[in-house]
Amino acid sequence: MDTDVAVIGAGVVGLAVAAEISRPSRDVVVLERHGSFGQDTSSRSSEVIHAGLYYPRDSLKARLCVEGKERLYEVCRKAGIPHRRIGKIVVATRPEEIEELENLEERAKGNGVLDVHLLSREEIRNQDPRIRALAALLSPSTGIVDSHSLMKCLEFTARNRGALISYNCETTAIEKAPDGYRLSLLDADGERVDLAASIVVNCAGLHADRIAAMVGIDVAGSGYSVRYTKGEFYKVFSRGRIPLDRLVYPLPQSGFLGTHTVLDLAGGVRIGPNTYPIERKIDYRIDDSRVRDALADCRRFLPALEIDDLAPDMAGISPRLEGEGRDFVIAEESDKGRPGFINLIGIDSPGLTSSLAIGRRVSRMI
Repeated sequence: MDTDVAVIGAGVVGLAVAAEISRPSRDVVVLERHGSFGQDTSSRSSEVIHAGLYYPRDSLKARLCVEGKERLYEVCRKAGIPHRRIGKIVVATRPEEIEELENLEERAKGNGVLDVHLLSREEIRNQDPRIRALAALLSPSTGIVDSHSLMKCLEFTARNRGALISYNCETTAIEKAPDGYRLSLLDADGERVDLAASIVVNCAGLHADRIAAMVGIDVAGSGYSVRYTKGEFYKVFSRGRIPLDRLVYPLPQSGFLGTHTVLDLAGGVRIGPNTYPIERKIDYRIDDSRVRDALADCRRFLPALEIDDLAPDMAGISPRLEGEGRDFVIAEESDKGRPGFINLIGIDSPGLTSSLAIGRRVSRMI
């Protein structure tokens, strides 16, 4: 079987790429090892539409988050995808954090997020006395989205534009060929299938560095090595202890956004994720011993929260590039002798928010 473009991975980013690049004049095949879309990182997130506050100016994360946010709200409105522009506040709970908060405001505005502004202690108390903070940064354009409905919409769009989506189809080997690439696949029956593709787009998420290695790219030397970080979420039963009108975040620490409140469109309330590194394996079980760490993180700004309010809910794993403060990798690999091979590696947060903008960027590379 031959195709113009093979997209490896049907998470939200792979589906966004497929929806963007598919058209009647171009054959596109999406290869997904699971039986449905978004079975790993994409379905195990806080479903937040990020505003673009945190990321270094002119980084891919900053530019694609801000662009992706606006496109995502537009698509959600037009397609009827459940979402809410709920807003969030980032709080300072110690005097030394106030300057950090001011720096965050400056960074956000430098990224083009112009609707943010600082709240005083009195303003916070008047708006919600449950929140303990000395100051806060209000982000009105932060929101939440039904990620399953979003992926379903992208899958439908890709199919409607002619894409073939092959589930239970695992990529096991990739070879450079004179006119593109030859992929070896295992189908649902364990049978080997060969696919020739002129262009390959690697959207394999947790396994993206392994896919890059298959085609002969020096993953370590290219800075493409991925480490896994796990985040656990806890359901909050006493809803009155948590604000329900907006999200509440601490200041980010060491590249992580911190344990925060999580609101969903069905009215559920959680805290999470309590992020920590793990060995390179897929394990979504929750470590009950870490619930007190999550509670302690949130009690800094929600002092009424109690251990009996919490129960394990779900866990997710995200792919982070080795090294601190790394940006997304979105690279066409001609300079590595692999023309037409496009790597998307280390697409962690804000990958969901950025997905539609990533799709457009990849489209321009094809």
